[in-house]
Amino acid sequence: QVQLVESGGGLVQAGGSLRLSCAASGRTFSSRAMGWFRQAPGKEREFVAAISWRGGLTSYADSVKGRFTISRDNAKNMLYLEMNSLKHEDTAVYYCTVVDRWPSLPSEYWGQGTQVTVSS
Repeated sequence: QVQLVESGGGLVQAGGSLRLSCAASGRTFSSRAMGWFRQAPGKEREFVAAISWRGGLTSYADSVKGRFTISRDNAKNMLYLEMNSLKHEDTAVYYCTVVDRWPSLPSEYWGQGTQVTVSS
């Protein structure tokens, strides 16, 4: 069983930055790939980024490549998403999850999400 709690969202102007955090509980965190997904109003949830269990491998959606950076701290059971050069179209609720199949098939474990709003 894994419990996930996202934080760090907020309102930011286009071009700005935010850092999202995901606190995970459960012994499986450090042995599983993790990912970030997002869901904008009226749209389906979509893949954003994933990181392997040791952190040596990452994968990004084309829409965020070069702007977002995913990282993790297994000692702290934490997952992060550094978001730079934010665009209005990045506005969404962001969720962290355990990745079932690399890189973008999520598990059934989701947090409550954190809202990111980018004003244009």
